[in-house]
Formats: sequence, C-alpha cells, structure tokens
Amino acid sequence: MLPPYRIKVVEPIPFLDPQQRREALADAGYNPFELRADQITIDLLSDSGTGATSAAQEAAAALGDESYAGARSWFRFRDEARDLTGYPHLLPVHQGRAGERVLFTSLLEPGQLCLSNTHFDTTRANVTLAGAEARDLPCPAAFDLDSADPFKGDIDLDALAATLTGPERDRVGLVLITITNNGLGGQPVSMANLTAVRDLCRAHGVPFFLDAARFAENAWLVGQREPGYRDWTPRQIATHAFGLADGCVVSLKKDGLSAIGGLIGLRDDDLFARCEANLIATEGFSTYGGLAGHDLERLAQGLREVVDPAYLRARAASTARLARLINEAGVDTVQPAGIHALYLNAGRLLPHLSPAEFPGHALGCQLYLDGGIRCAELGSLYLGGMDDRHRLVTPAPFELVRLAIPRRVYTDTHFEYVAAVLADIAKEPGRVPGYRVISSPPLLRHFKVRLAQLPTGGGGAD
Repeated sequence: MLPPYRIKVVEPIPFLDPQQRREALADAGYNPFELRADQITIDLLSDSGTGATSAAQEAAAALGDESYAGARSWFRFRDEARDLTGYPHLLPVHQGRAGERVLFTSLLEPGQLCLSNTHFDTTRANVTLAGAEARDLPCPAAFDLDSADPFKGDIDLDALAATLTGPERDRVGLVLITITNNGLGGQPVSMANLTAVRDLCRAHGVPFFLDAARFAENAWLVGQREPGYRDWTPRQIATHAFGLADGCVVSLKKDGLSAIGGLIGLRDDDLFARCEANLIATEGFSTYGGLAGHDLERLAQGLREVVDPAYLRARAASTARLARLINEAGVDTVQPAGIHALYLNAGRLLPHLSPAEFPGHALGCQLYLDGGIRCAELGSLYLGGMDDRHRLVTPAPFELVRLAIPRRVYTDTHFEYVAAVLADIAKEPGRVPGYRVISSPPLLRHFKVRLAQLPTGGGGAD
C-alpha cells in the first residue's frame, strides 16, 4: 500500500556493534527505558510523541501565537477539536497523563472504582494516586490471543452490568473505555460496545469517558470490521464515538501526530469548572495548559491529517505487512493485527523461561542485543504481582512484547530488518536468558526497574 506522502527531512540512525550493545544494556540495568537514544537502531519502544510531523504542521507552527492568555493558536486548536469531538468544554494539557491527573483528581473520590476495558500504565497510576481503584473488565475474546475476533478491545458488558447492579454499585465513580485497547494487544472497540456502555452508564448515573489516544485508528478499524459503518469516513466514526461519551481524556502524542500535547473534553459545566481550576493551578492557564502556541498549531493540523483515509489505510497496511513477516519468521503475534503496535507472544516463543524469569522482558532484551531494536514488555514484569524481595508472586495472564510503530517514521525496509532479527532469535530460542529484578519502585515499576541477566538455563524462580 503506497504511503500518501514522501520523505523530505531525514536523520541518521546509530549502528552499535554487538559488544557495544551488550555494554549499553548492562549499564542500563537491562531496562530498555534507561538506554540512550543514540544507542538505538530501530526504536519501537513507544508510538507516543515519536512520529514525524508534516510540512503543513511545521508551516502552521510558524504561526504560533505565544500570548499567555487567549492566544490565536488556542482558538484554532479549540475550534478544530470541538468540531471533531463535539464537546462544548475543552482543556489543553501538555500530555495525556496530565489530563488523567486533572480529570481523576477532579472526578474520582478515594475508595471509588474506575472500571475499564483495560487501564494502561499511567492511567492506572493516576487512578491509584487519586485514591481510587482501577479495575479491568476485558471481554472474554481478549483472552484468546490467536482468535480472529474483530473487537477484542471491548469491555465485558455482562461484568460491567453486574458491577453496576451488584454490592459495589455505589463505589463506581467512572467507566473509562480505552480506544484502541493498548493494554490488550492494541485491539479496537466496537461502536456496538460503546453504545451499550453508554446505555448502562446512563441507566445507573455513572460518568462514561473515553481514553481516546488512538481514536482515529479505532475509527479506521471500526470502518473495516463493523457492519453498518463501512460507508462512514474515519472522521465521522470518531465524532460519533466521542458523541456517545460524557467526555474524554486524550494523549495527542499519538493520533494528534505531535511530539507533545493532550486534551480533556467535557460536557458537564460543574466538572469543567473543577478541572479548569485544577489545570490553572498545576499545568497553566486554560488557553494553553502547558503547551506553546506552536504546539497548538501543530495539533490543530494533526487532527485534520490523522483522519485522512489514505493515511490510515497505508498505516494499517504497513503494520499488517510487518505482522505477516514476523509470523512467517516463526513468531506468533496477537491476532488480528491492530495498527499502532504488534504484540509478540514471548511466552510461546520462549517456553524454557518461567514467568518468574520474565520471558517478555527477555525477548525484548534479545531484540536489542541482536539488532539494536528497542521495545517494551507487557508481561509479568509490567503486570505481575511481586513480594517485597522483588520475586514474582502472581504472573501476568500473558507474556507479551509490544512493538510500537511510530507514525510516518520507518520504511518497510526497516520493518524487514526487525522481522529478520526476530527470525534469527526464533531459530534458537533456547539461547535467550532469563532475568531477575534487583531493584524496583513501588509504582510504574517498568520505567525504572533494574535487573540482572541469569545464566542460560534459568534460576529466576529461586
């Protein structure tokens, strides 16, 4: 599928030799987050803020108005975001986690429940910091990694209804649906599921919000997979999805096509007033929210570009092609392929490693050691329960590795290289060693954890 753009500006990428990579990873405590960017050949750690901007975005940025209050750039951004989402109240923030903090501390009370299809890392942390409990209710299809079910990102409607009518019903302070479901394979959420969630929340008087970092990609997959929406444009589907919810929190470092930025969208006047006061005290005045005028201009243009069907079609096709190459190399991925990332089934590829030896993390480290490829584990290191000696007590349900695809950055040749490195690992998976945790923070463990490599043959469970 031909991308609807050509490359105008390039930057060099580093090529370290194997010994340099071994030394770099050891110095980083075997934590890819601690590696330097100039030690990475292909960076698939995140699709957040890592995309390429367009010539039109950079031209718009030159118009940035840096006035402290009421900047022209704010009104251009506000009008574009309002037309897309339909929300009367909009607050800019410097990124999604800032929006989560402002929203959750303004909406949730200590002891309440936040129900979701799946909370991602900072979302769960900000719910916890607000004194509430984050609880995931993924649909049953999400647990079959190999099935072709088109909407494994859905929330379990039966479990949601049972919670809203059960003994904990008075504790439920928010239902938050993540589109797409990043924590469970980048899978989309159907419009039928969103509509049913809206109806349940209205019937029980519970706020319903979207975590809509990948609203455009979810809309594209809905248009491809859900009957009744195949003649809708991605923008129409996205606007309809926003219209079902009471509000949203969005990291615009993904489908805003920008290196920075976020958004809170609201309908309720009183909640808006609380969030605005919180924002002004901690992020910035309500017409910039921690963003520069040139950032607001890039975002306004990015919100137009990201729903372009040609762009979304090419991006989805590129990810699907990489999935085929990886599968042909002998490595299973969560099916069906999403758009923003592919999720490798490390537990299946590395059966010689127990969950206590962190096979997802082990595969991610081996990708760097063999090819300079950086990625993120979504397995027992990230999701598992540990005791105070950093030993695994409760394994994660799956041992996955996320290859997050930056927008408009890498060519198919780069992805062929990734698949080739994986193919070499798959030929001799038994050579991949496990790891043990040396030190770890109590919250958001995966960002700052330090580990040690185990001798090949294990020992991590002892």
